Amino acid sequence: METQANLGERVLALVAQPPDAGCTPSARPRDAAARAIEGAAAKAGLAAGTLALPPGPLGWATIAPEMLAVWQIQRQLVADIAALYGRSADLGPAQMLWCLFRHTAAQALRDLTVRVGERVVVRPAAQVLLQRVAEAIGVHLGKKAASRMLSRWVPLIGAAGVGAYAYWDTRQVGRAALQLFENEQVIENEPG
Repeated sequence: METQANLGERVLALVAQPPDAGCTPSARPRDAAARAIEGAAAKAGLAAGTLALPPGPLGWATIAPEMLAVWQIQRQLVADIAALYGRSADLGPAQMLWCLFRHTAAQALRDLTVRVGERVVVRPAAQVLLQRVAEAIGVHLGKKAASRMLSRWVPLIGAAGVGAYAYWDTRQVGRAALQLFENEQVIENEPG
C-alpha cells in the first residue's frame, strides 16, 4: 500500500508535464469533448473494474496500479479537452491539478484558484506550492485508498463498484476541464 507521501509525489509527477493531446482544435469542441469524456469514462471504468477483480490481499496490490491507470486516462482527457478548445498552451501543472482533483480534494486546491465573479482564475504555482497541494491531495487519496481495501474482499461486487466510481470520477474530471476551457476562464500563464 502506498504511503500518503508517496501518493503526493505521484500526484506531483502526474501533473508536472501535461501529455501531448491526442486531438486538434475542433469547430464543435463541446460535442467533441462530450464524446471524449464518455470514451475516457468508459475506459477508466473498465480499467479500474478489471484491476479490482483479484480478491483479498492480492487485490490490495492492485490499488496503486488502478489509481495510476485511471489518472493516466484522466490526464490525457484533460489535455485532449484543452486541445479541442485550442487552449493547450494554457495547460500547466496548476490547471492539471485543478481539473484532476477539484471534485475530490477542493480544499487542498484553494490556494491555486481565485474566483472573480462567475469566473475561476487558476494561477500558475511555484514548485513549493505545487508540492504542498500534492501532499494534501496525497493525504486525501491515502484515506480513499484505504477504504478501497474493503472492496477487494468482495471481488465481483467490489470490482463493479470500483469501476462505476472510476467512470463517475472521470466524468467529473472532464466536466472540470470543460468548465476551465469552455467558459473562457482566465488562466494566468507563468512568465515566459
